[in-house]
Amino acid sequence: MHKSFTTQPVTPAKIHLFTPKAFASLTEDPFAGARAIAAAQGFTGAGGQTVLVPGADGRVAFVLFGLGAGKDALAVAALSARLPEGDYEIAEDGGQPFARIAAAWADGAYRFDRYKSEKTAPPRLKVPVGKEGEALSREADAASHLRDMVNTPAADMTPAGLEAEMSALAERFGAAFKSIVGEDLLTENYPMVHAVGRAGLDAPRFLELEWGVPGRPRLALCGKGITFDSGGLNLKTGDGMRIMKKDMGGAAHAIALAELIMGAGLPVHLKLYVSAAENAISGNAFRPGDILSSRKGLTVEIDNTDAEGRLVLADALTRACESEPDLLLDFATLTGAARVALGADLAPLYTDDETLAADILAASAHTGDPVWRMPLWDPYLADLKSPVADLVNSSGSFAGSITAAVFLKQFVTVKSWAHFDIWAWRKAKYGRPDGGAACGLRAVWSMLETRYGA
Repeated sequence: MHKSFTTQPVTPAKIHLFTPKAFASLTEDPFAGARAIAAAQGFTGAGGQTVLVPGADGRVAFVLFGLGAGKDALAVAALSARLPEGDYEIAEDGGQPFARIAAAWADGAYRFDRYKSEKTAPPRLKVPVGKEGEALSREADAASHLRDMVNTPAADMTPAGLEAEMSALAERFGAAFKSIVGEDLLTENYPMVHAVGRAGLDAPRFLELEWGVPGRPRLALCGKGITFDSGGLNLKTGDGMRIMKKDMGGAAHAIALAELIMGAGLPVHLKLYVSAAENAISGNAFRPGDILSSRKGLTVEIDNTDAEGRLVLADALTRACESEPDLLLDFATLTGAARVALGADLAPLYTDDETLAADILAASAHTGDPVWRMPLWDPYLADLKSPVADLVNSSGSFAGSITAAVFLKQFVTVKSWAHFDIWAWRKAKYGRPDGGAACGLRAVWSMLETRYGA
């Protein structure tokens, strides 16, 4: 069971969630003296407002929490982020589905304390016994695992560190695992993964995991695993480089999704591909003006070495398409342009498959996990043409997220493909510090559950 959940709470404190409208219409006092305490503290049900009512033993016995308009699926994270250790139970859900409450609770209770000498236990929420509680726990575990990977410093989350994560996952679920490392990438035809990562102290590698029964629907996942992005010879500024340990966030999302798929026993034939490399600087770093070969055979002129993620992902997508999957999904912290367009919370979605787009957006609405569809605008391919190669890897400052997606599309040969240009990070929100965050994970998992069933 996830560490912020419990199925057998000891004298749990009761939590009542209210929107302003619901609280204003409340006619009965939900707990002796609670209305008076709420009035004294100016509680109205506005977003984030919290009232803690102590019991006779001095511990929290009753909690009022404001949901505001009730449209933020992770609103309750602001509550679990500040509650003391103890057991809690939802007495009034404020119209929120329990799955959203549980996901938000685990989000706010999350602590990245690997490097802290003093560790604290999170508050624990009562969840149902049985399959429902187990499913909620799996989802919370996967999201926490994702965040742990993203938050781990690049000195520890190296390409070899990503390999260790995937290898452990394969062992846990009895999956096949393969790693192609260093110069073997050239022998095995992953030239762009090698080019991007060859300057790093830790050798680049291409990672593959396979699970499930052949003959079932074929599902492929790809993740960008740049464990640190200096920008290469097109060096980032200090501010731009500060959080680049998160540039393997796409790989973290793909790994977490695979963890959910295998943990739930989804009836699919799964293949997971991660290109793991550090975009570093040394005498053999790839350069602006270089022309790289790709696994697909297309050549790519390098305009900017800081547009490296699409290179390693292109080789991964080519490899994935060789098995002709029925569905191909990729996740990448690909462009700053995606943040300019949609900000930190919205996960940009690119696909030409109308049915797939509708399914993902429906799942997004169901879970409250925000995803926004962006256009795969084929005319922008003209901006990616090179006079000396088949493609150029950067198109300048206009429509950067769209042109990156169009670049990737040139390496995809299956009909049903979706690309997510995520941030995998969150500025301080819900009472927690800045750090790794899941973007679109719950929406995509909900779509897969609906499409394939467990």
